[in-house]
Amino acid sequence: QVQLAESGGGLVQTGGSLRLSCSVSGPTSSGVHVGWFRQAPEKDREFVALISKNNRTYYEDFVKGRFTISRDNANTVHLQMNRLEPEDTAVDYCATRRGTLGPNLGRSWEFDYWGQGTQVTVSS
Repeated sequence: QVQLAESGGGLVQTGGSLRLSCSVSGPTSSGVHVGWFRQAPEKDREFVALISKNNRTYYEDFVKGRFTISRDNANTVHLQMNRLEPEDTAVDYCATRRGTLGPNLGRSWEFDYWGQGTQVTVSS
């Protein structure tokens, strides 16, 4: 089915920026929703942002004003991360889901395909 591959992670200092990319391939009937999640060491996986199949965007509160999710003409989803903080250190994953979005967008179990993750490390 769907294959995903993240890239763009790395090591930056506090206040720096990274641009993550998620390549999405495989069959899609009418498009898919693509979300970004992150998991810090010893922490639970948490929702970051989502772009719907119609390119509406949604963000968790702690990244509003700093991160921007987008989709380009090649259907690659990007996450522009600005003003990074040490608390942003995590493995970032992109994932896809189908169907109609409900009021809670951050339910991991509603996403059926996942990438391998890309490491984001922010040093002080």
